[in-house]
Amino acid sequence: MSDSPGWASPGPDPSSEERKTGAAGAAEPTPADPPAPAEPGAQPDDAPQGPDTKWAKGQPPPGQWSAPTGAPAPGQAPPPPPSGAGWSGPGAHGGPAGWGNGWGGPPPAAKPGVIPLRPLGIGEILDGAISTMRAYWRTVLGISLTVSVVIQLCALLLQGVILKDTASTLSDPDVSPSEVLRSLGSVSAGALLVGLVSVIGTIVATALLTTVTSRAVLGKPVGIGEAWRESRGQLLKLLGLLMLLALITVGVLLAGLLPGLVLGAVTGFDAPAVALIVLGLLAAVVVVIWLTIRFSLASPALMLERQGVWKSMTRSAKLVQGSWWRVLGVQLLAGIIANVVSWMTVIPFTMIAFVVSGENMTSLIGTSAQPTGWSFLLITGIGSVIGGMLTLPVKAGVTVLLYIDQRIRREALDLELARAAGVQGHAHGATPGPVPGS
Repeated sequence: MSDSPGWASPGPDPSSEERKTGAAGAAEPTPADPPAPAEPGAQPDDAPQGPDTKWAKGQPPPGQWSAPTGAPAPGQAPPPPPSGAGWSGPGAHGGPAGWGNGWGGPPPAAKPGVIPLRPLGIGEILDGAISTMRAYWRTVLGISLTVSVVIQLCALLLQGVILKDTASTLSDPDVSPSEVLRSLGSVSAGALLVGLVSVIGTIVATALLTTVTSRAVLGKPVGIGEAWRESRGQLLKLLGLLMLLALITVGVLLAGLLPGLVLGAVTGFDAPAVALIVLGLLAAVVVVIWLTIRFSLASPALMLERQGVWKSMTRSAKLVQGSWWRVLGVQLLAGIIANVVSWMTVIPFTMIAFVVSGENMTSLIGTSAQPTGWSFLLITGIGSVIGGMLTLPVKAGVTVLLYIDQRIRREALDLELARAAGVQGHAHGATPGPVPGS
C-alpha cells in the first residue's frame, strides 16, 4: 500500500479475492443461484462474507478497484497516469514530497520594491542597497553628490590656503613662537570647520537616504524635495544621537586609559604603567566596537519610527540582541566594499594629479611634504567627490535594510510593509526554510 500524501488506503487488494475464485474478473454466478438485481456498484445484502472478505456495503464490487501501487489484476488494463495537477511521491520532478508537476512549489515572497518581503540574506541586503542606487539614481546621486562637493570644497580650502600658509611659516628658520602658535591655531580652526561641515553633511545625507531607501522597499517614487520634507524634523535629534555616541566613545577610551595614566603619573611611566595603558586601551577599543554595533541601528530607528535619541538607542540594542555577530559581519562587509570602491576611484585620479602637477610621488609614503598645488588638489578632489558619491549611499542603504531585516525577523514587519505597498494575500515567511547566506 502507498503512504504518499494525498492517498487514502482503500482496503485489501481485491485481486486476492479473484484468485480464490479462479476467475479473471468477478466470480461467475451459478445457474442455480442467480444473482438478485442490484444497483450498479453496490454489494448485495446476501453476498457471502468469508473470513478474507473485507468489503463493506457501498464499496465497488471486486475486480473494479485496484490498489494504488499494486499490479493490475489479470485481464485489466493499467490505470492511466495521474493528471498534471495531482500529487506525486517524494522526489517527483526533482521537487519535495507532496508537490506534483502541476505545482511550482510554494509561492515566492512579494517584492514590491528593491527587496523581497521576508528575512534577507547578506547578499540580498547588499544588492538592495545597490538596486536603490540604480532605481532612484537621480535622487540618491543628487543627495550624495551635493554633500560630497560641499565637504570636499571645505577640505580643498583647508589644504590649499591654510595648510599651505602654515607650511611656509614653519619652514622659515626665523619664525617666532607667536607666529607658530598663530599658524597652528589657524590649522586647528580650519580642521574643526571641515569636521563640522562633514558631520552636518553626513547627517543630512543619512537622513535623506534613509527616507529614500524606505520608499525603495515599497517601490514608491520619491524626490529630493519630498525626502527633505519627511526627514528635516528629525535632523536635530539625529545630530544629538551622533554627538551622544561620540561622547560615549570618548568616555570609554578615557576610562580605559585612566588607570594607566594615574599609575604612570605616580611611578613615572615605567613598564607596569605602560603595560596597563596598553591593556586598558585594548579593552576600551573592544568595548567601543561592541557598543558601536549595538547602537548601529539607532539612526534608522530614529528616522523611520520618529523616536527620540535615547529611545532609538534602546530600540537598536533590542534589534541587535542575539544577532550581534551577524550585524557586525554585514556592516564590516559593506564597509570593506565601500572602501575598495573608494580606493579604486581615488587612486587613478591621484596618479593623474601627480603627472599633471609634477609633484614628487614620494609624498605618498610621508618622506616629503604633502603636495598643496591647486592642480593637484583639484584633481584629487574630483576623485574624492566621485568616491564619496558612490560609497555614501551604499553605507546608508545597508544600515537601513539591515534595520528592516531585523524587524522582519523579530516583529513581522513584512506584513506592515506589504499592506503599505498594497500587496494582497502576503503571509509572513512566505518562503519557507532558512535564507541562504543569512
